[in-house]
This record gives sequence, C-alpha cells and structure tokens, in this order.
Amino acid sequence: MLLLRRNVARPLRAATAAILLPFALHATASTTKVSDGVVKIAVLTDMSGIFSELGGRGSVIATKMAIDDFIAEAKPSFNIEMVYADHQNKPDVGANKVRQWYDTQQVDMVVDAINSAVAISASNVTREKNRLLIVTGAGSMRLTNEDCSRNTISYTWDTYSTSRPQAVAITKNGDRNWYFVTVDYALGHSIEQDGAAAVKSAGGNVLGSARHPINTPDFSSFMLQAQASKAQAIGIASAGSDLVNAVKAAQEFGLTKNQTVVPLSGSITDVHALGLQVANGMVLTEGFYWDLDDKTRAWSQRFFDRHKRMPNLIHAGTYSAVLTYLKAVQATGTDAALDVRKKLGQMSINDVFARNGRIREDGRMVHDMYLVQVKKPSESKRPWDYFHVKSVIPGDKAFQPLDETRCGHVKRPG
Repeated sequence: MLLLRRNVARPLRAATAAILLPFALHATASTTKVSDGVVKIAVLTDMSGIFSELGGRGSVIATKMAIDDFIAEAKPSFNIEMVYADHQNKPDVGANKVRQWYDTQQVDMVVDAINSAVAISASNVTREKNRLLIVTGAGSMRLTNEDCSRNTISYTWDTYSTSRPQAVAITKNGDRNWYFVTVDYALGHSIEQDGAAAVKSAGGNVLGSARHPINTPDFSSFMLQAQASKAQAIGIASAGSDLVNAVKAAQEFGLTKNQTVVPLSGSITDVHALGLQVANGMVLTEGFYWDLDDKTRAWSQRFFDRHKRMPNLIHAGTYSAVLTYLKAVQATGTDAALDVRKKLGQMSINDVFARNGRIREDGRMVHDMYLVQVKKPSESKRPWDYFHVKSVIPGDKAFQPLDETRCGHVKRPG
C-alpha cells in the first residue's frame, strides 16, 4: 500500500503543506493503540523570514529524512504523515496554526517552533490540548523555567548553553567589560540575561545594552552606542539575519578593530552568511558540527544533497527529535502524549546529533555541546570547513543545572 509521496527537495511553498509517506503495514488498526493508526508530525517554522535559513525548508527536509529512515529501519505498524506551516514570526499565527492542527488535523507532535515568542505560545496551546511540542528551533530559557510544561521538550539549545561558555572564555581571556546589543523580545532578553550572568561570574562587568526591534534593517545607531561604551566585548544577543546584520554593521563601523564582537547564539549558518573574512576568529558554542566524525559527515552529505547547504544544529536536532519521538511511539505502542513523554524521559539519546543525551523532568534535553573558533580563510580547506573544535562541553556542564530550574512541576529535594 502506498500513499501520495511528495519530494521535498523541490521548492516548498510558505503555505501549509502535507507530505504523506509510504509505510510498511504490519498490523491492523485493532492491534495498535495509535489513534486512527496514524502518527502525524507538524513542522512549525519560519519559511520566509529572518530565521528561514536557520530552520525553514531545512527543518522540513530533516523531518522527512527522519521519517524515511525510521520507516526503512523500524517498519512500523502505523502510518506516518507530515505537515508544515510558516508562522510568519507572529505568536498569534503560530498558536492558531497549532490549535487548528490539533483540533482538525489530528496532529500528534509539533517540532521546530523557531522564534521564542512563537514557541511559548505554541507550548501553551499544546498543554491545553495535551499533545507534544518538541522545540528544536527556539532557545528561550522560559521554556524550561517559568513557562515549562510536561507537554513541551526543549531539544537542541538554549541561551544558557550557548552564551555562557563564550562569555566566560572571553571574559577570562581579558575582555572584562561588556556591552550588549539585544533584540527586544523573549530570545534576546534571555541571551542577554544569561550572557551577563556568565560575564559577572567570570569577574567581568556589564556596562549597558542597546535594544533593537526584531528584523532591524539599520544597526547604525546601536553600533554607535556600543562603540561609545568603550566596552572591550560587544555581545550580540540576537539570532538569524538580525545577528548577521549586526555583526556586519559592527565591522563597517570599525568596532572589530578595537573591540571583540561576540555573537552569543551564532551558528554555522551565520558564519556562512558572513564569510570567513568577516567571521574568522569568532568563538561560538555549537550543538552540532557536520565535520565532527564519519557519522556526522555521512548524514550531513545526505542533507546537503537535498538542501545544497550543510545542516546546522537546528536541522540536525530536528532530525534527531523526530527519529527519537517515533522510536518512543513504537516502544510504547501509542501516540498518547504523556505516555510517549514518559518513555522519552527514560531513553538515552546517542545519534548523529546528540551525544550522551537525556530528557530531564523540566523538559530540557541535555547533551554535549562544543566550543568552536571560526577558521581563518587560509585554514579552510574545502567548502563549509569553518570551525576548529576547541573543546567538548559535557551536557551536565553546558545546560542549567536541574536544581536551579524555576519549572513549577519539577520535584525539589525535601
């Protein structure tokens, strides 16, 4: 039996689309607890805005790769369907789409949810409807603290894990006085808060910050403020094209001659957009690098063949999250959200993305992270050869300790 199959390597529309995948049928509906015999996964992402390179079409491709690989290996007794939508970086649009998926399309799990404000809104709907949200795109610490939910997992990164290692390393290296250029919404606030705490813990000082709207076309006034601060380090607390444009503006205004510009949530996608001539020497914290080993290189080449770009941590993390979720559904024999969530909390996750991965009670997926430095142009031997991996940060050191969480449902000692 075959269902309609659409090749996602073709151009994807920003509107909602569905992909129904072939599957091996091994049991009738009466022998499975999966509702309607179908597991339906939705990718909520930015298909056309400032985060479209970080998530977008790449997240859709990664999801389809995970489904294809799961079917080929596990030969499940249930059908698997996928839909995707562009949330347009609007929390109300994202929440309404998620509600529609749950109410009328029987979606079981939503993945990606890039843009922290969208992710928080989607998480609220997911809790209300008792489904699952696995956030692979957004990084706000609110998702595992004040806005935590038993129905939401933060899978790939957060602002604690990306900003703290860089801030500590650079502060201890002598750049003690910091100034932040921050995007004015949940993600930027979280990056600045965690970065500033790390600076102070390393003996540094925060001289101030300038906040800009999301999708800012002109960073000149913000960079002049940063330059006038005479801070030794300028923390860029944003992501996507805002981060890229801020770093470019910093170079154009000459900040890079006398000040250290630190993109606190930068990724290989941003380095590619900037080019090594601009980005070389920058220190980043990454959750994935395509050139780590033979396993990451083989999977990344498969992704590149479909997307013509190497994957970033969001793409690799989305693949891992979908594959891990489907394994949990198969192991439990049901797509009931909290049953699958319980199983996910019992699993060890070691795959192309996660090393030493486990999902905690607060919804945080803890895994190893990597402190990397961007290569000089003369050091890069081939396309996408961008990083020196300086150190591996074990997951229990990279992420906020569980005893520091502000998540209401986490049990405290005593």
